[in-house]
Amino acid sequence: MVQELPQRTGFGGPALIRLLVRLTDTDVQASRQPLSRQLSQWLDWSDAIGLSTVLNGPPPAVQAGGLGDDPAREAATEYDQLRDKLEKAILGQDASPATRRQRVYRRSVIAADGKPAAPIEYPAFRQRYVSLQERMETSISNLRIRLRAVLAARSPTMARLALVDAAMEQALGGREQRLLLKVPALLESHFEHLRDAATDAQHGGEGRDATSTAPVPWQDVFRRDMQRVLLAELDIRLKPIEGLIAALRTC
Repeated sequence: MVQELPQRTGFGGPALIRLLVRLTDTDVQASRQPLSRQLSQWLDWSDAIGLSTVLNGPPPAVQAGGLGDDPAREAATEYDQLRDKLEKAILGQDASPATRRQRVYRRSVIAADGKPAAPIEYPAFRQRYVSLQERMETSISNLRIRLRAVLAARSPTMARLALVDAAMEQALGGREQRLLLKVPALLESHFEHLRDAATDAQHGGEGRDATSTAPVPWQDVFRRDMQRVLLAELDIRLKPIEGLIAALRTC
Protein backbone atom coordinates (compact mmCIF):
# COMPACT_ATOMS: atom_id res chain seq x y z
CA MET A 1 0.00 0.00 0.00
CA VAL A 2 1.31 3.46 -0.90
CA GLN A 3 1.76 5.70 2.11
CA GLU A 4 1.23 9.45 1.83
CA LEU A 5 4.25 11.55 2.69
CA PRO A 6 4.40 13.00 6.21
CA GLN A 7 3.96 16.69 6.76
CA ARG A 8 7.15 18.71 6.54
CA THR A 9 7.72 21.38 9.14
CA GLY A 10 9.96 24.39 9.48
CA PHE A 11 8.68 26.37 6.49
CA GLY A 12 5.87 28.87 6.64
CA GLY A 13 4.11 30.44 3.71
CA PRO A 14 1.13 29.98 1.41
CA ALA A 15 -0.49 26.55 1.47
CA LEU A 16 0.49 26.00 -2.16
CA ILE A 17 4.19 26.44 -1.41
CA ARG A 18 4.03 24.25 1.69
CA LEU A 19 2.31 21.49 -0.27
CA LEU A 20 4.83 21.60 -3.10
CA VAL A 21 7.73 21.57 -0.63
CA ARG A 22 6.28 18.51 1.09
CA LEU A 23 5.28 16.58 -2.02
CA THR A 24 8.48 17.22 -3.98
CA ASP A 25 10.76 16.97 -0.93
CA THR A 26 12.34 20.29 -1.82
CA ASP A 27 14.42 22.24 0.66
CA VAL A 28 13.09 25.81 0.53
CA GLN A 29 14.14 28.61 2.82
CA ALA A 30 11.70 31.39 3.61
CA SER A 31 12.77 34.77 2.27
CA ARG A 32 13.92 37.27 4.89
CA GLN A 33 13.20 40.23 2.63
CA PRO A 34 10.13 42.36 3.38
CA LEU A 35 7.19 41.95 1.03
CA SER A 36 7.70 45.42 -0.46
CA ARG A 37 11.27 44.48 -1.46
CA GLN A 38 10.13 41.20 -2.98
CA LEU A 39 7.44 42.97 -5.01
CA SER A 40 9.93 45.54 -6.26
CA GLN A 41 11.92 42.72 -7.85
CA TRP A 42 8.87 41.82 -9.94
CA LEU A 43 8.30 45.36 -11.23
CA ASP A 44 10.28 46.99 -14.02
CA TRP A 45 10.57 50.73 -14.64
CA SER A 46 7.51 50.87 -16.90
CA ASP A 47 5.39 49.15 -14.24
CA ALA A 48 6.64 51.61 -11.63
CA ILE A 49 5.76 54.58 -13.85
CA GLY A 50 2.28 53.20 -14.46
CA LEU A 51 1.61 52.69 -10.75
CA SER A 52 3.00 56.14 -9.89
CA THR A 53 0.71 57.75 -12.47
CA VAL A 54 -2.33 56.03 -10.99
CA LEU A 55 -1.40 56.83 -7.38
CA ASN A 56 -0.30 60.44 -7.86
CA GLY A 57 -2.61 61.56 -10.65
CA PRO A 58 -5.86 63.49 -10.15
CA PRO A 59 -8.80 61.54 -8.72
CA PRO A 60 -10.50 59.62 -11.51
CA ALA A 61 -14.07 60.44 -12.41
CA VAL A 62 -16.73 58.14 -11.01
CA GLN A 63 -17.99 55.94 -13.81
CA ALA A 64 -21.66 55.26 -14.31
CA GLY A 65 -22.68 51.70 -13.74
CA GLY A 66 -25.73 49.67 -12.92
CA LEU A 67 -25.54 48.72 -9.23
CA GLY A 68 -27.87 46.77 -7.02
CA ASP A 69 -28.98 47.80 -3.57
CA ASP A 70 -26.10 45.95 -1.91
CA PRO A 71 -23.17 45.55 -4.34
CA ALA A 72 -20.87 44.09 -1.67
CA ARG A 73 -23.32 41.31 -0.90
CA GLU A 74 -23.97 40.68 -4.59
CA ALA A 75 -20.22 40.49 -5.23
CA ALA A 76 -19.74 38.09 -2.31
CA THR A 77 -22.52 35.86 -3.63
CA GLU A 78 -20.95 35.78 -7.10
CA TYR A 79 -17.58 35.01 -5.51
CA ASP A 80 -19.06 32.11 -3.52
CA GLN A 81 -20.74 30.71 -6.62
CA LEU A 82 -17.54 30.93 -8.64
CA ARG A 83 -15.45 29.34 -5.91
CA ASP A 84 -17.93 26.50 -5.48
CA LYS A 85 -18.00 25.90 -9.24
CA LEU A 86 -14.21 25.80 -9.51
CA GLU A 87 -13.82 23.57 -6.45
CA LYS A 88 -16.31 21.09 -7.92
CA ALA A 89 -14.38 21.12 -11.21
CA ILE A 90 -11.13 20.41 -9.35
CA LEU A 91 -12.71 17.56 -7.39
CA GLY A 92 -14.36 16.12 -10.51
CA GLN A 93 -17.85 16.82 -9.20
CA ASP A 94 -19.09 19.05 -12.02
CA ALA A 95 -20.74 18.00 -15.26
CA SER A 96 -18.39 19.70 -17.71
CA PRO A 97 -17.35 17.80 -20.87
CA ALA A 98 -13.72 17.74 -19.67
CA THR A 99 -14.69 16.13 -16.37
CA ARG A 100 -16.91 13.57 -18.10
CA ARG A 101 -14.04 12.63 -20.43
CA GLN A 102 -11.75 12.27 -17.42
CA ARG A 103 -14.21 9.93 -15.68
CA VAL A 104 -14.60 7.75 -18.76
CA TYR A 105 -10.83 7.59 -19.21
CA ARG A 106 -10.30 6.71 -15.57
CA ARG A 107 -12.85 3.89 -15.69
CA SER A 108 -11.36 2.51 -18.90
CA VAL A 109 -7.86 2.19 -17.43
CA ILE A 110 -8.75 1.06 -13.92
CA ALA A 111 -11.35 -1.59 -14.57
CA ALA A 112 -10.94 -3.34 -17.92
CA ASP A 113 -12.49 -6.85 -18.15
CA GLY A 114 -11.93 -7.44 -14.44
CA LYS A 115 -8.14 -7.30 -14.61
CA PRO A 116 -5.75 -4.69 -13.28
CA ALA A 117 -5.06 -2.16 -15.99
CA ALA A 118 -1.97 -0.21 -16.85
CA PRO A 119 -1.52 3.01 -14.85
CA ILE A 120 -2.35 6.34 -16.43
CA GLU A 121 0.78 8.11 -17.63
CA TYR A 122 1.61 11.55 -16.30
CA PRO A 123 0.78 13.55 -19.48
CA ALA A 124 -2.91 12.82 -18.85
CA PHE A 125 -2.67 14.35 -15.37
CA ARG A 126 -0.66 17.30 -16.71
CA GLN A 127 -3.31 17.99 -19.33
CA ARG A 128 -6.00 17.90 -16.63
CA TYR A 129 -4.04 20.29 -14.42
CA VAL A 130 -3.35 22.79 -17.21
CA SER A 131 -6.98 22.66 -18.31
CA LEU A 132 -8.12 23.57 -14.80
CA GLN A 133 -5.54 26.35 -14.59
CA GLU A 134 -6.92 27.86 -17.80
CA ARG A 135 -10.46 27.61 -16.44
CA MET A 136 -9.47 29.33 -13.20
CA GLU A 137 -7.58 32.08 -15.02
CA THR A 138 -10.44 32.93 -17.37
CA SER A 139 -13.31 32.88 -14.88
CA ILE A 140 -11.45 34.69 -12.09
CA SER A 141 -10.14 37.37 -14.46
CA ASN A 142 -13.66 38.02 -15.74
CA LEU A 143 -15.00 38.46 -12.20
CA ARG A 144 -12.09 40.72 -11.27
CA ILE A 145 -12.84 43.01 -14.21
CA ARG A 146 -16.52 43.19 -13.25
CA LEU A 147 -15.72 44.03 -9.64
CA ARG A 148 -13.38 46.83 -10.73
CA ALA A 149 -16.25 48.31 -12.72
CA VAL A 150 -18.45 48.18 -9.63
CA LEU A 151 -15.76 49.90 -7.54
CA ALA A 152 -15.23 52.57 -10.18
CA ALA A 153 -18.91 53.55 -9.88
CA ARG A 154 -18.78 54.06 -6.10
CA SER A 155 -16.49 57.03 -5.42
CA PRO A 156 -13.27 58.69 -6.66
CA THR A 157 -11.32 56.81 -3.99
CA MET A 158 -12.75 53.46 -5.03
CA ALA A 159 -12.26 54.37 -8.69
CA ARG A 160 -8.57 54.96 -7.98
CA LEU A 161 -8.37 51.61 -6.18
CA ALA A 162 -9.87 49.93 -9.26
CA LEU A 163 -7.16 51.54 -11.41
CA VAL A 164 -4.46 50.40 -8.97
CA ASP A 165 -5.78 46.84 -9.09
CA ALA A 166 -5.78 46.91 -12.90
CA ALA A 167 -2.20 48.24 -12.93
CA MET A 168 -1.06 45.58 -10.45
CA GLU A 169 -2.70 42.84 -12.49
CA GLN A 170 -0.92 44.06 -15.60
CA ALA A 171 2.41 44.37 -13.80
CA LEU A 172 2.36 41.12 -11.82
CA GLY A 173 -0.08 38.89 -13.70
CA GLY A 174 2.36 37.64 -16.31
CA ARG A 175 5.02 36.75 -13.76
CA GLU A 176 2.44 35.00 -11.59
CA GLN A 177 1.14 32.96 -14.50
CA ARG A 178 4.62 31.87 -15.54
CA LEU A 179 5.31 30.64 -12.02
CA LEU A 180 2.00 28.81 -11.70
CA LEU A 181 2.55 27.11 -15.05
CA LYS A 182 5.61 25.43 -13.51
CA VAL A 183 3.51 23.59 -10.93
CA PRO A 184 2.53 20.65 -13.21
CA ALA A 185 6.22 20.02 -13.93
CA LEU A 186 6.98 20.03 -10.20
CA LEU A 187 4.21 17.52 -9.55
CA GLU A 188 5.70 15.11 -12.07
CA SER A 189 8.51 14.26 -9.64
CA HIS A 190 5.91 13.37 -6.99
CA PHE A 191 4.09 11.20 -9.55
CA GLU A 192 7.32 9.37 -10.38
CA HIS A 193 8.16 8.89 -6.69
CA LEU A 194 4.79 7.26 -5.98
CA ARG A 195 4.98 5.13 -9.13
CA ASP A 196 8.49 3.90 -8.38
CA ALA A 197 7.63 3.11 -4.76
CA ALA A 198 4.60 1.09 -5.88
CA THR A 199 6.65 -0.75 -8.51
CA ASP A 200 9.34 -1.60 -5.96
CA ALA A 201 6.70 -2.91 -3.56
CA GLN A 202 5.10 -5.00 -6.30
CA HIS A 203 8.40 -6.61 -7.29
CA GLY A 204 9.72 -7.01 -3.79
CA GLY A 205 12.17 -4.18 -4.26
CA GLU A 206 14.02 -6.00 -7.04
CA GLY A 207 14.03 -3.99 -10.26
CA ARG A 208 11.43 -1.73 -11.74
CA ASP A 209 9.10 -2.08 -14.67
CA ALA A 210 7.13 1.13 -15.03
CA THR A 211 5.06 -0.29 -17.89
CA SER A 212 3.88 -3.39 -16.06
CA THR A 213 0.20 -3.99 -15.47
CA ALA A 214 -0.52 -3.36 -11.80
CA PRO A 215 -3.19 -2.11 -9.44
CA VAL A 216 -3.10 1.67 -9.21
CA PRO A 217 -4.02 2.77 -5.65
CA TRP A 218 -0.93 4.99 -5.77
CA GLN A 219 -2.58 6.97 -8.54
CA ASP A 220 -5.52 7.63 -6.26
CA VAL A 221 -3.02 9.06 -3.77
CA PHE A 222 -1.51 11.23 -6.49
CA ARG A 223 -4.95 12.32 -7.70
CA ARG A 224 -5.87 13.49 -4.18
CA ASP A 225 -2.54 15.28 -3.80
CA MET A 226 -3.02 17.02 -7.15
CA GLN A 227 -6.48 18.14 -6.08
CA ARG A 228 -5.06 19.61 -2.86
CA VAL A 229 -2.46 21.51 -4.86
CA LEU A 230 -5.12 22.82 -7.24
CA LEU A 231 -7.29 23.95 -4.33
CA ALA A 232 -4.32 25.74 -2.79
CA GLU A 233 -3.61 27.41 -6.14
CA LEU A 234 -7.25 28.46 -6.32
CA ASP A 235 -6.86 30.16 -2.92
CA ILE A 236 -3.97 32.24 -4.25
CA ARG A 237 -5.75 33.15 -7.47
CA LEU A 238 -8.83 34.33 -5.54
CA LYS A 239 -6.98 36.71 -3.19
CA PRO A 240 -7.39 39.79 -5.44
CA ILE A 241 -11.13 39.11 -5.64
CA GLU A 242 -11.35 38.90 -1.87
CA GLY A 243 -9.50 42.22 -1.61
CA LEU A 244 -11.93 43.95 -4.00
CA ILE A 245 -14.93 42.60 -2.08
CA ALA A 246 -13.41 43.82 1.19
CA ALA A 247 -13.03 47.28 -0.38
CA LEU A 248 -16.66 47.23 -1.50
CA ARG A 249 -17.75 46.51 2.07
CA THR A 250 -16.15 49.78 3.23
CA CYS A 251 -18.23 51.87 0.81
